[in-house]
Amino acid sequence: MTPSATEVRFEVRDGVGHVLLDGPDTMNSITPQVLDALEVILDRAEADGSVRVLVIRGAGTAFSVGMDIDYLGECFADPAGVFVPFTTRFHALLDRLEALPIPVVAAVNGLARAGGLELLLACDLAVAADSARVADHHIEFGIVPGAGATVRAVRKLGDQRARELLFTGRWFTGAEMVEHGLAVRAVPADGLDEAVADLAGSMSRRSPECLASMKRLVGLAGDLAQADALAAERAEFARFHAEVPSSAEGYRAWVEKREPVWTR
Repeated sequence: MTPSATEVRFEVRDGVGHVLLDGPDTMNSITPQVLDALEVILDRAEADGSVRVLVIRGAGTAFSVGMDIDYLGECFADPAGVFVPFTTRFHALLDRLEALPIPVVAAVNGLARAGGLELLLACDLAVAADSARVADHHIEFGIVPGAGATVRAVRKLGDQRARELLFTGRWFTGAEMVEHGLAVRAVPADGLDEAVADLAGSMSRRSPECLASMKRLVGLAGDLAQADALAAERAEFARFHAEVPSSAEGYRAWVEKREPVWTR
């Protein structure tokens, strides 16, 4: 197997877990070793109560351009034995990322395409540099996306924009990412770190139990009929106040004129 050209680095600062895809020479391409490292990070994020938000970014000029080109050679040489198992595993990792009970932010500093786009789509929020460019590009290779693009793109962009993204392979700019629902904001490249820090910091100071419940309910909203989604919210509201010790902490802190103290 081709050695991974992308290292995955992780550190926690002030309640925010920072994931860096560090393979600038290959534009942070994805291999099985990258998935190994990301799974370890998700284990830690789930177990470590000090991690309140996860931020994913890429080194150099790309967020991630998707699968490593050399590893793709192995995949095409044995689709059933290599390619399908890899994409099945990638699917499972992105499902897990999407279900992580903390917000996940993509800091899109540059190019994101194919598997890199699919990683971006599984994040809760994205902040993009104005100079960022995002595309699917599976159509350029004449292959079907293998890690969720046809589903998550429709949910985030809507039907017509998703079809344009998937069917044409054209690049979307940072501003278009915001316009079409792929990012919450686009900023000058030299302001990306500050914008991401502001967004992540604003969430890291909130109730982690509340954020986890909200994230789960928002995820359900796209899967359920409105009446069922509203019923799920009512049930979660009742469960939250019955089972979460800090459910009244925000109210008490306001009455007592102090900052709330959240636990996870």
